[in-house]
Amino acid sequence: MNRSRTPAPARVPALVRLSFLARVRVSARASVLACSVVGAAVVALDGTVLTVAQPALQRDLHADVGQVQWTSTGYLVAVASLLVFAGRLGDRHGHRRVFAVGALGFAAASAGIALAPGIEAVIALRVLQGVCGALLQPATLGMLRTAFPPDRLATPIAVRTAVIGLAAAAGPLVGGALVSAYGWRSVFLLSVPPTLAIGLLALATRKPEAEARARATPGLAVLDPLGALLLAAALGLLVHGLVEAARPGGAVPGALACAGAAVAGTALARHERRAAHPLLPPELLRSMPVVAGVAALLAASAALFGALFVTTYFLQDVQRLDPLTCALRFLPLALLMVLGAPLCPPLQRRHGPRRTATAGAALLTLGALLLSRLDATAGALPVGGCAALLGAGFVTLMVTATSVVVHRAPEAHAGVAGGLQQTAMNVGPALGVATVTLLLALVPDGGFVPAEGAALPALAAIAALTLPAALTLPAALALPGGTRGTRPEQAPPRPGRRPCVRS
Repeated sequence: MNRSRTPAPARVPALVRLSFLARVRVSARASVLACSVVGAAVVALDGTVLTVAQPALQRDLHADVGQVQWTSTGYLVAVASLLVFAGRLGDRHGHRRVFAVGALGFAAASAGIALAPGIEAVIALRVLQGVCGALLQPATLGMLRTAFPPDRLATPIAVRTAVIGLAAAAGPLVGGALVSAYGWRSVFLLSVPPTLAIGLLALATRKPEAEARARATPGLAVLDPLGALLLAAALGLLVHGLVEAARPGGAVPGALACAGAAVAGTALARHERRAAHPLLPPELLRSMPVVAGVAALLAASAALFGALFVTTYFLQDVQRLDPLTCALRFLPLALLMVLGAPLCPPLQRRHGPRRTATAGAALLTLGALLLSRLDATAGALPVGGCAALLGAGFVTLMVTATSVVVHRAPEAHAGVAGGLQQTAMNVGPALGVATVTLLLALVPDGGFVPAEGAALPALAAIAALTLPAALTLPAALALPGGTRGTRPEQAPPRPGRRPCVRS
């Protein structure tokens, strides 16, 4: 009757160790989430705040309009051209480490801009800030992918998206207040403390086991520098061409830059087919959910920012509203993005990513169509209603498509997937604004009044049928259909090892 049993006190140390490991894991995930959310928010805030500060910067540094424009263009070209390569660096050396370098570099560049003596120094430091932003942005998703299990990843992505929407909405208000009180240099000092803090926090965070496994994957030791150079040239020339085409008299330089982007893209495709370890992994590009998610994000961001570009001129040049009142008319868009992001994960779990993304695409297209029917007497209610539809549709599609891209990408290529997602979100707005500018120049009577001119109705028709947002609908339909459709892609078994079959 007296059988030997393990005494209860002997089991206590094991329970303590398990409890300690659980607390460490939760603490590491909280730190990763904080770094990801704050890093993404700082980048979003930086872009919107600078727009308000540019006139004061131009006056203070005695610069011309072209030079001031390059403070935005140089940053955008640097970011867009390096995002995918930065994601590959994160896959190879660890997303946490690359994120820390990007955040600390972003803080140093921001401080340098605040102390810059002339416009040339500002442009050079903005390019450096773009390089650091490219290191930072893909890692915000790569760290989430390696720290959270796939079935719990939608909620952190939704939190990240909500904070991005809040930062983008608060940017003009915060920027206007800072520039009015302290001058344009204070706008750049604003991002120094948070990026410095999250950079140090990332260095102090315990390395997730999944990140260590991803770094040990064969094939990641080769970074494919030629592929990275060709991709950077293609994306950089494309973004520069789109931005240049949106300027008065920039059609020819823009077309030449886009032609150069096509040549570099063709050379990249040929190189990637022959490379032993390509920059863009074939298993990632063969994943239909990943490709569909990136296409949906590209089309949705082009449609949203193209519509906002026209509507901003409509409100300020036609209705003669001041910038603050114009920003208040768009407030429902920001509110729906902030409030709608937490609702997307339960909708995705209940209805599946395909139906959720398609509903978001439909709301986005409906908002653009209704926006095209506004006349010169449109009040705050119809403009706010259209903005709410745009915000609800965009946030639904963005959260769902981002979740699918991050989920379905192999764990070893989470950084490249994050780079593709961020590339779509950076190229899409430039594509949308360039499309609208071309329509305004080519279509007769294509004024800024939606119901009388042709620019916004043409944009709504393109959004619904071809480019940019109608591509969102077929892209969303190509996403996984069931509620279990966000499982990550399984990596192929390693050579020489038998596959493990679980019961």
